[in-house]
Amino acid sequence: MRRLTDRLSAARRNDGGFTLIELLIVIVILGVLAAIVVFGVRGITDRGKTAACKADKHTVEVAAEAGYAQDTAYYSVADLVLKNYLREAPPASEGIAVNTTTGEVTATGC
Repeated sequence: MRRLTDRLSAARRNDGGFTLIELLIVIVILGVLAAIVVFGVRGITDRGKTAACKADKHTVEVAAEAGYAQDTAYYSVADLVLKNYLREAPPASEGIAVNTTTGEVTATGC
């Protein structure tokens, strides 16, 4: 019995944990991987915002042309909403506007 406890205590003494250097290396590697993921996702969201802005601009263009086809007049974005050519105005951050003379639609946010 004494031999068994001696063997177990010797085995416990030989079990070493991770060194501080090993732990620091793992932390640095995890930090680098996290940075890569964050910057990769950021690019995806920027492309998504640009695509949404272009889609909103196209929707306003179609609504402006529908208003012109029916009333032979180009309306501002607010008037397109009031006259039910648009359900709601696009976000102000996109800066979408309609030239009421030419019907040209511009977007400063895309």
